[in-house]
Amino acid sequence: LHRVDRRQRQMCIRDSLQQHLIENHPDKSSDNDFMAVREDLAADTFEQARLVGYSVEGAQELAMKALLQGLHFSEFRTVTDILENEFGTNVPAEKVRGLALVLLPRLKETFSGYPLSDDFALSSEYDSLYSELTGTIAVYLDEHGI
Repeated sequence: LHRVDRRQRQMCIRDSLQQHLIENHPDKSSDNDFMAVREDLAADTFEQARLVGYSVEGAQELAMKALLQGLHFSEFRTVTDILENEFGTNVPAEKVRGLALVLLPRLKETFSGYPLSDDFALSSEYDSLYSELTGTIAVYLDEHGI
């Protein structure tokens, strides 16, 4: 029974991680080694929490925290937000994801100038990054069109 529970838990964890990565970190969504390490960490966190007396819900919360640590801020999501919010009249919704994937490598240098972390979007520096990215994207769109 323990193996079945762990396997089922790992499948749920994998599904949660996979969905998060597809939506926020598509570059990692097919990295099986990365996902396996995260899944094991989350499963182990759950089991350890249960052993020390956490409820199932409490252990699940800790496992999800471990699973997504370092993955809350998303460069991809930031770029898609900018495309939707600032260029939505020019960039059709069905092209946002593909365009964001094209833009990301061109924006790496801009992102590297900021101390990105899970709570970066709540910092005062986020507005500066957002403005800088918006300007860079505007130039790209002017030069390359949609």
